[in-house]
Amino acid sequence: MDGVGAVRTPAGYLLQYLLGYFVKMYLSNRITMKQQEIFNLALANQEKAQRVLTESGIANVWEENGCRLNLIGSLRMGLLASHRDIDLHVYSRGITEDSSFAIAAQIAKIPGVTEMKCINGLHTTEHCIAWHIFYKFEEEIWQFDVIHIEDGTEYDGYFERMADRIVEVMTPTQKETILRLKFNTPADKDYHGVEYYEAVIADGIDNMPDFEKWVIEHRKKPLYYWIP
Repeated sequence: MDGVGAVRTPAGYLLQYLLGYFVKMYLSNRITMKQQEIFNLALANQEKAQRVLTESGIANVWEENGCRLNLIGSLRMGLLASHRDIDLHVYSRGITEDSSFAIAAQIAKIPGVTEMKCINGLHTTEHCIAWHIFYKFEEEIWQFDVIHIEDGTEYDGYFERMADRIVEVMTPTQKETILRLKFNTPADKDYHGVEYYEAVIADGIDNMPDFEKWVIEHRKKPLYYWIP
């Protein structure tokens, strides 16, 4: 027995050491597997998103009409989780409601496009028209958020730089945390992607209760666009 006053033999010390070692290895492997499962699931969703982007032909329509097109958002950063959305920024000169709607009319004819919504921001400092395009792919509805932006204005390239900067500074642990928080977010909650990124990268948030508190406080601040 290993009680009070008992003498532990060298073999006993070795057994205790080996037991502790294998317990640590087991727990470490469990954590690593959990992280790998998150990355694998996210990667599978991102690969599917790329298929949706290619097979839908929605991006091609903008480019065929002379627009410069960039992928932005979670798919560009490898941070797309369970939310089926694809973010695109498209640029051209002399945007009008007529010109943007003419392109949208071509997209509306694509088989699989089930719904389209428009927000006209040409009269604002953002100089854009936002299109929300809903596309059916393998019995799932994917949302394309396409922002048609006046070439050379203030936000030309801004969100591309934001995405690339996040990828540059984000550690593997932060990436896993962001994806885990996204996967764990209840379906009835509507959090912006950048809220996850800023909370984790800038403020070290690593769990859902703290993230929810962070969002409440963060939304009390005046609107701003964060870049790390």
